[in-house]
Amino acid sequence: MNQIFDYPDLWAQALWGTVVLFLGGGLIALVLGFIVAAMRVSPVPIARAVGAVYVNWIRNTPLTLVLFFFAFCVPLLIDVPRGSFLTLAVCGLGIYTATYVAETLRAGINTVPVGQAEAARALGLGFGQVMTLVVLPQATRSVIPPMMSVFIALLKNTTVAAGFSVVNLGNIRATMSENGENQLVTILLVMAVFVILVLLLAALQNAAEKKWKVAR
Repeated sequence: MNQIFDYPDLWAQALWGTVVLFLGGGLIALVLGFIVAAMRVSPVPIARAVGAVYVNWIRNTPLTLVLFFFAFCVPLLIDVPRGSFLTLAVCGLGIYTATYVAETLRAGINTVPVGQAEAARALGLGFGQVMTLVVLPQATRSVIPPMMSVFIALLKNTTVAAGFSVVNLGNIRATMSENGENQLVTILLVMAVFVILVLLLAALQNAAEKKWKVAR
């Protein structure tokens, strides 16, 4: 524990970077994933095709290449201010994770009996109303466990951004090594921090499952 007490600012900065990457990437993934999932189940063929191309293209591309594109290619296409690697990494993580969010939501939507959606359309509800009022409320409970697995994977994927000079828990080992600290101890401490963060997500999952169980 002396490594933490001797370098509190360094650990705080690394933890903050991981939290920002996780929360920022998660927010983008939720919003974009919801849109893509709606496109994947849309009655419009073009929307389904665009959603399928996006999911299959991004999901089958390694995360390292996605972050490489944002770190080195995006600045060539648009004027990116200096020191914005963290923002670019958040965008890369969000766009990559959105494919998994979309597929998880689509799987949950498919668990809802088709007859309920057909009954809602027979009552005159549009596609958006059927999704928000009938399908999604029922699908939400079934997607909580797999969705949390997606966000746990996102949390661990934040370490990939360390290879692109984004300060987070993934690159604190190199800094400690430069200061002459034991690298094995550093790695064990980083592992312990990630275990604690994952346990917090697991507790959030249990709370959400209990809430939706009562509501059901």
